[in-house]
Amino acid sequence: MNVLIVHAHPEPRSLNGTLKDFAVRRLETAGHTVQVSDLHAMQWKTTLDADDSPHRPPGTRFDPALDSKQAFEAGNQPDDIAREQQKLLWADAVILQFPLWWFSMPAILKGWVERVFAYGFGYGVGEHSDARWGDRYGEGTLTGKRAMLVVTAGGWESHYGPRGINGPMDDVLFPIHHGILYYPGFDVLPPFVVHRTGKMDSARFEAVSEALGQRLDTLATTPPIAFRPQNAGAYEIPALTLRADVAPGQVGFAAHVETPAVT
Repeated sequence: MNVLIVHAHPEPRSLNGTLKDFAVRRLETAGHTVQVSDLHAMQWKTTLDADDSPHRPPGTRFDPALDSKQAFEAGNQPDDIAREQQKLLWADAVILQFPLWWFSMPAILKGWVERVFAYGFGYGVGEHSDARWGDRYGEGTLTGKRAMLVVTAGGWESHYGPRGINGPMDDVLFPIHHGILYYPGFDVLPPFVVHRTGKMDSARFEAVSEALGQRLDTLATTPPIAFRPQNAGAYEIPALTLRADVAPGQVGFAAHVETPAVT
């Protein structure tokens, strides 16, 4: 497989940096081809702004969506954006690796998403009609590719449990899993999460590394999260709400994940 790791931690000697290096070695030893986008090492430009649409007519108002579309369609995007898009097209699997900061990804990684997932590439794709509302949520440019989060968190696992103070980790990560990765078509694998990162000794690091290695060994075969596809009949279009007979009485994030049939 071709694997892209997008890494977002400012310290190469951090736990994240060490696990990233471990992942590269493990994947390459297994015969995979790996590219790494180390955003801090690349000095990635975080903000989506008018400089990302250099061929706009002078004096016109910057429109982030429409100017992104024009730049993508005309091939006028900055080189850093175009290179990352080509990496995504090359990859069979993408790993986003980051520390959980303020219940989300670090700003530099969010900026990577905002700039790279341009109109016409990551969104605004496909037919919009009474029968379809674009190629998204299970369809889109990145359909057929796999994605997985590797996340470190300072809190205890129980803090992110079903009744934990921080909310369930599945809920915390839902906007990334569903709204960033599933939206443009990725098959999204369950995340690999490391808790209590401030309590990491050598024995625990070895255990974490081995567990991550096992997940990397099954990157091609792990069943993805069973998100409901938008255009497969579960949602009423154009309202994009679940049909009354789909997950009746259920609301919130979990309603958008198919539950196995009881046998």
